[in-house]
Amino acid sequence: MKPRTRVNHPPEGTLPPGNTPLVQPIHRSVKFELEDLAGTERVWAGREDGYHYSRCANPTVRSLELLLAELQGREDCVAVASGLAAVAAALIALLGQGEHVLCFAETYGPTRGLITRTLARFGVTHTMLSIEDHAGIERELAARPTRLVWFESPTNPVLKLADIPFIVATARRHGALTVIDNTLAGLEAHGQYEVDLLVHSLTKYASGHGDVMGGAVIGSADLIARIRTQAISLGPTLDPGAAFLIQRGLKTYHVRRAAQCESAARVAEFLLAHPHVARVRYPGLPGDPGHALARAQMPDFGTIISVDLQGGAEQSRRFADALKLFAIAASLGSTESLIVPPTLQQPRDLGEMARDWAAVSATTARLSIGLEDPEDLVEDLALALEVAFA
Repeated sequence: MKPRTRVNHPPEGTLPPGNTPLVQPIHRSVKFELEDLAGTERVWAGREDGYHYSRCANPTVRSLELLLAELQGREDCVAVASGLAAVAAALIALLGQGEHVLCFAETYGPTRGLITRTLARFGVTHTMLSIEDHAGIERELAARPTRLVWFESPTNPVLKLADIPFIVATARRHGALTVIDNTLAGLEAHGQYEVDLLVHSLTKYASGHGDVMGGAVIGSADLIARIRTQAISLGPTLDPGAAFLIQRGLKTYHVRRAAQCESAARVAEFLLAHPHVARVRYPGLPGDPGHALARAQMPDFGTIISVDLQGGAEQSRRFADALKLFAIAASLGSTESLIVPPTLQQPRDLGEMARDWAAVSATTARLSIGLEDPEDLVEDLALALEVAFA
């Protein structure tokens, strides 16, 4: 074999039987070959397990999918390139022209946009309520055939808690599927409930370091097969290098989240007692409206705090600018603490009534607590509040 040929067909460094790597390798190959045409035909047709093209399946991505499914106590998972790609793949796979989805004002803004604008163009109808409107949920599901109920808990950014047993039972009674955006609750939460699908932005807690994006839909084998087919057609492929980084992040997920939740509780208690703070929403506070539900449904109280200051927009701007340890940045779940100030998270797509349901005021800021020492975070917040109200 001549050198020009050999460099394109190098010798394989295969491992002897019983000799395995401690860390899973990254299978960067886009294409995979099989021994013969007959085997290739069987794999391409789906009659036999195997890999042929990484847009359809990749061993590194598959390892991550199987891990995520196990963490949530479900049969299967499909991982894609971002959290919103996971949302879109699930919605498009499950909803068709003339079908109806029940959603809520307290839902992640881009998800609302997919339902109310993008899917509406293709004949999907929706009703939007408040996650707290139990009578409205019952009434709406009884009034018309509904294909899907889409909700999140805790909600982003005000941390309202959905009554998951109520929503699931009511939806099932009326023949609707349920999907929960489980990102804020975490990968160990809500698996005990008969929610049909759980969606995660892996960009947040799973990777944990703010350096990789990904998303996942987790559920029964039948539903995931439908969503996987849609994802393959749409093409939001998760790169195997990103899958590797997410799986590496998951190795420290539980210890990171435990430390961040502990710090969040300390920060929330500080803010609750501060004279310049008008409202604190954190499910771990005994007086929080969602505290009882959080204790019943969640293994922890989370790492996100919603805070409203006294005063107005000027105080909120000065507060955000004065913070040293909290970066003004999108997303959450990183090792660094983050703040999304009020001007960056107003639900401008909602009408007046729905804005009231969303409960995002002109001074609502979202704090994502990182891995810094909680006393340093408290000191940073105290100094910023002093500056804001000087």
